[in-house]
Amino acid sequence: MIATRIAAALLTATTLTATTGCSTERSAQAQEPAPTATAATSESLKPLIKQPLPDVDGKTFTSAIVELPPNVRATPHRHGQAFVYAYVLDGTVRSQVDDQPVTTYHQGDNWVEQPGAHHVLTENTSPTEPAKLLVVFVSNTGDALKVNDPTS
Repeated sequence: MIATRIAAALLTATTLTATTGCSTERSAQAQEPAPTATAATSESLKPLIKQPLPDVDGKTFTSAIVELPPNVRATPHRHGQAFVYAYVLDGTVRSQVDDQPVTTYHQGDNWVEQPGAHHVLTENTSPTEPAKLLVVFVSNTGDALKVNDPTS
């Protein structure tokens, strides 16, 4: 419960930072390199802030920008035991978590994913425009933020 309250407060600050570009410490706070997208065939994740949550042993707060090039579908994946909040900054994204219905999210829409959830569909619906998400993770310290399903 306390992690959710802290995450909500930090989410507000992160959203303002991401949308207004006000942070001068953005680069210094991103402690892991951003994976690069492979020529419009996969999404990219660029960490903005990553830090342990104060007074919540073993939990880390991470905010990131996820970019999906046109017509890109992410590999089905999980976020381990992380609580995930996603906000559409640009474009349109179709998403399906676990056995819930497929949902289309537009700029300004948001959703959450519970710990252990299976993200079976994430795709940019536009053939010409990229999509961009602000994603916030409250995860176990040291856990990978995204683990793709094994390929058959």
